[in-house]
Amino acid sequence: MTTEKFSTYSYLLDRTNRKIKQYAQNKFKEENFDITVDQWLILKNLSLHNDQNQSQLAELTGKDHPTLTRILDLLCKKNLVERRASEGDRRSFIIHLTEYGIQKQNEWAPKVSEIRTKAWENLSEKDYEDLKRILNTIYQTLS
Repeated sequence: MTTEKFSTYSYLLDRTNRKIKQYAQNKFKEENFDITVDQWLILKNLSLHNDQNQSQLAELTGKDHPTLTRILDLLCKKNLVERRASEGDRRSFIIHLTEYGIQKQNEWAPKVSEIRTKAWENLSEKDYEDLKRILNTIYQTLS
């Protein structure tokens, strides 16, 4: 493959990712969620794996530490998450989804699922499986 093809693929991946995120953010605004797509990613991951330290959460979400810190500051202000002192290391914090955060995450999850499904509605099951395989191969190659 030529360098030009790789550049085109990278552009298409980046453009598609931006469009998906843009679409979701617009729907979040329409639904008055009062969170961003990135904030949702943190809430969703905490709903699956609550009480993570910031390094673990950064790894799970693919966010760098400064970005994650800004997102967590906003989520704390909204009372969706809280930082708790780590028992094993007073210098680190455990990120905990609050009761209000659990309530909002459960409330928003069905609509977010619907929003996320929109991007896939014109793909066949084979298209989806092929795309998933290809993206996982690219990811693993770069890991």
